[in-house]
Amino acid sequence: MTDPLQLMLQGRTFSTPLFPATSRYYGVETATLTAPDGRTIIYLKRRFLPQPENFALLQEHVVTEGERLDNITAHYLGDPEQFWQVCDANRAMRPDELTETIGRRLRITLPQGIPGVSDA
Repeated sequence: MTDPLQLMLQGRTFSTPLFPATSRYYGVETATLTAPDGRTIIYLKRRFLPQPENFALLQEHVVTEGERLDNITAHYLGDPEQFWQVCDANRAMRPDELTETIGRRLRITLPQGIPGVSDA
């Protein structure tokens, strides 16, 4: 199997995405820059945070003392590495800010693009 990262570093194209579908960087395009010394630098384009209003709310979680976002995410989404989805749904650039304030209400949502059921 060809390593997609090596292909990218060589400036070649590949059909496999760089990141898995569960990654916040899945689908983010790459761009190239030619350095003054002629080297080609490949980088990820900017990922814009989605608007939280575009997410279907499942429920809210009230932060208690000592909670960690990875544990909250594991409980609600079944995967502690999906903490970034809770960050996106709550306009958080820093994951730790979501659990700093006891009593803060966190929006637990469906992933962007998956519609919720109204009047469920």
